[in-house]
Amino acid sequence: MYKTFRGVWAVLLWPNLLASSVPLDCREEQGILSRCPSISQEKLLDRVIEHAELIYRVSEESCSLYEDMFIPLQFQRNQVGYACITKTLPVPSSKNEIQQISDKWLLHSVLMLVQSWIEPLVYLQTSLDRYNAAPEMLLNKTKWVSEKLISLEQGVVVLIKKMLDEGMLTINHSEQGLLQNGVQPQMLESVMRDYTLLSCFKKDAHKMEAFLKLLKCRQTDRYNCS
Repeated sequence: MYKTFRGVWAVLLWPNLLASSVPLDCREEQGILSRCPSISQEKLLDRVIEHAELIYRVSEESCSLYEDMFIPLQFQRNQVGYACITKTLPVPSSKNEIQQISDKWLLHSVLMLVQSWIEPLVYLQTSLDRYNAAPEMLLNKTKWVSEKLISLEQGVVVLIKKMLDEGMLTINHSEQGLLQNGVQPQMLESVMRDYTLLSCFKKDAHKMEAFLKLLKCRQTDRYNCS
């Protein structure tokens, strides 16, 4: 009964969630990222944070929906052998590391995480499309997150240029064999792999949000941020 109620509530809220997102596209007509002279650095950071918050919220909903549909409880607690694809990125993880990292590397860490997830989320959409029982809401949520992640990337890049006076940052990352062509895994393996992707992305989306909020705090009250 609770799961049914939660699903109905999500359906009612979903259109409002989509409508509340603010575009972050700062492109000029030529398709080149500008410095967004019409928007202040403070307001741009607020918009980037809002995007990160929405992405994390929808990633939570997607993961919960996937668990309810496909993952028995015992598998939710045991994902041995499925490592997160961003595990090797030089991103701070402990509270001490996060507190000591500079504003520059906070932003670069967010950008690394964002760019590392763009292709895996495209893969995830393709994989979910092959499921016979995948609900339309789950497909829509993953597609929405994938699109908004690209928008978040644009906003973070412009923010880096505004705050640090740097050009476009290119991050090379490995998908660790996730996008191998022609590979058709067994269904259970595919389900668990996709679940790992969703779970790991949810964790990283939370990191993106936390890093950006810490950066915002530092802009206003650097000595009282935790």
